[in-house]
Amino acid sequence: MKKFYTPIVLILTGVVLSGCSSTLKQSSAPTLSLQAQSPVSQALLDQYNSWVGTPYRLGGNTRSGIDCSAFTQVTFRDQFGVDIPRTTRDQLGSGSNIAKGQLKAGDLVFFQTGYKQRHVGIYVQEGQFLHASTSKGVIISRLDNPYWQKHYWTARRPKGIDVR
Repeated sequence: MKKFYTPIVLILTGVVLSGCSSTLKQSSAPTLSLQAQSPVSQALLDQYNSWVGTPYRLGGNTRSGIDCSAFTQVTFRDQFGVDIPRTTRDQLGSGSNIAKGQLKAGDLVFFQTGYKQRHVGIYVQEGQFLHASTSKGVIISRLDNPYWQKHYWTARRPKGIDVR
């Protein structure tokens, strides 16, 4: 009788643990709690759903690996038909300066993450931005996360999309 219960307990344990695993993954995905507030934020959420989990690769520009500025460039091209420069430095020099309190979906957000290191993402809504993270790949993060809050630098509104 004992041999019969052991496989059942192992199977049930596996089912419970795999259920916890998928629940944790789902609860950490910000799009599940976001309802698009504009066509721009919906397009950004669509891009996230299409690219989520793509790993970060410096100089990369494909689904096998992409860096932050290539991801913003690809997103603007694919979702809005807008060409923006390839590098973070050049993206910083395009569009108009936006105060943090005036951010709208589609604005580029920039961070100084080191002495000469820069990072860029795209503001989605409700304090969240889409980007290619060096540690987690393509994700949505919160601007009020202590790390991003500490390294926030500036924001730019690129020409060519309606951010209303």
